[in-house]
Amino acid sequence: MTKRTPASRPSALQAEIGQTRPFGSLGQEAVLGMIRTTDIVLRRITHLLAPYEITSQQYNVLRILRGAGEDGLPTLAIADRMIERTPGVTRLIDRLVAKGWVIRERSTDDRRRVDCTISRTGLDLLAAIDPTMNRFDEDLLGMLDDDEQATLVALLDRVREKLDDD
Repeated sequence: MTKRTPASRPSALQAEIGQTRPFGSLGQEAVLGMIRTTDIVLRRITHLLAPYEITSQQYNVLRILRGAGEDGLPTLAIADRMIERTPGVTRLIDRLVAKGWVIRERSTDDRRRVDCTISRTGLDLLAAIDPTMNRFDEDLLGMLDDDEQATLVALLDRVREKLDDD
């Protein structure tokens, strides 16, 4: 880990969390910065989705199923594709089925497999949410130009790749 030399004033993260002592390293500050940023983004997404009575994980599943098309996906494939991994994907899908947003059927080829597709109601819900979320996505990183956004994406890819390798 790279040691960080004490700065003359606290970093933005130190000020946000009220930390008076410097971080142990720049790497530590970067990791905590990612966690703090993730928390803020998820809280905003939760707030934006609240009027639609859908959670961020439910929204993620619906988007995955919309992308899968008419063939849908088995439950385990949905779990693998989720942004926020959850051990209770079956219960999550149960709630989506109960709301009429997802259709679940046992596979005729393999009775152990359960296939899920997005319903017409689920597609309509996503169509209603899309403008809000598209605006959020654009506004969120609006202070960064395209090159900076591409750099951020590449850096985050490298971090995840390293974590997946371990």
